[in-house]
Amino acid sequence: MAVAGGPGPGGGPVVPLASGRSIPVLGLGTSHQGGYSHSAVVHALQECGIRHIDTAKRYGCESLLQEAIRDSGVKREDLWITTKLWHSDYGYENTKKACLESCERLGVEYLDLYLMHWPDAHVPGKSNREVRAETWRAMEELYEKGLCKSIGVSNFLISHLEQLKEDCVITPHVNQVEYHPFQRPQELVDYCKSRDIVFEGYCPLAKGEALTHPTVIQLAKKYGRTPAQICIRWSIQNGIVTIPKSTKVERIQENCKVFDFTIAEGDVEILNGMHDGRHVSWDPSLIE
Repeated sequence: MAVAGGPGPGGGPVVPLASGRSIPVLGLGTSHQGGYSHSAVVHALQECGIRHIDTAKRYGCESLLQEAIRDSGVKREDLWITTKLWHSDYGYENTKKACLESCERLGVEYLDLYLMHWPDAHVPGKSNREVRAETWRAMEELYEKGLCKSIGVSNFLISHLEQLKEDCVITPHVNQVEYHPFQRPQELVDYCKSRDIVFEGYCPLAKGEALTHPTVIQLAKKYGRTPAQICIRWSIQNGIVTIPKSTKVERIQENCKVFDFTIAEGDVEILNGMHDGRHVSWDPSLIE
């Protein structure tokens, strides 16, 4: 997948989805871990040109984002807002209700992207596969009604996507998965590409672990950049929609300055070679 299309509303590159929409290749992640900063989100929108915000019901900050978006003055139509359905809301009726509740907390009439957060369902008496299929049928309906302009999944492996292919109609537009120099699941990336599923990567800095690696530090010196900028630029050059997160204004500013340099192919390969399979987030490989 190549970064394609012209600039998005905020001026950054975008990637086309099978839904016909285009997602900004760089977004701002939010989380319940490490706190939430109103001023940082407003700064990202007002000063850094960020137009892509990624959140989730699980993070507990949807209503706080409504305030930040309002205070930023950025128009809704110029924003790309992604949120996620937590597994406690899986199931056909629950999914539709949860989507409306997320929209209400965010203060929006539609979502640009709605994701199933996790392949594990935790529903007694039903298999994960059965619940995922039931949930996805509700997601398809939300997409067809226009409440969700694009729909996708998060942390899904090839086996989960293959089951969804057999059980449902619409192919997910996006699969959001952990992606950084230590965790580069190329087989999954290639599979998604073959099915026109855009691959989106979270934890691009490996929760800070990549920033102290000698190879990353060496390349940062070579290019006159920071280790964080090297990791984010590498991810984007590998065709990954990338969503670093930070609650610090200076870090967000730094993370956005990744479109005015290119990492040489040989150095991209060096970074690719750092993959050791480690997860700094959840490991979905044990879920059926």
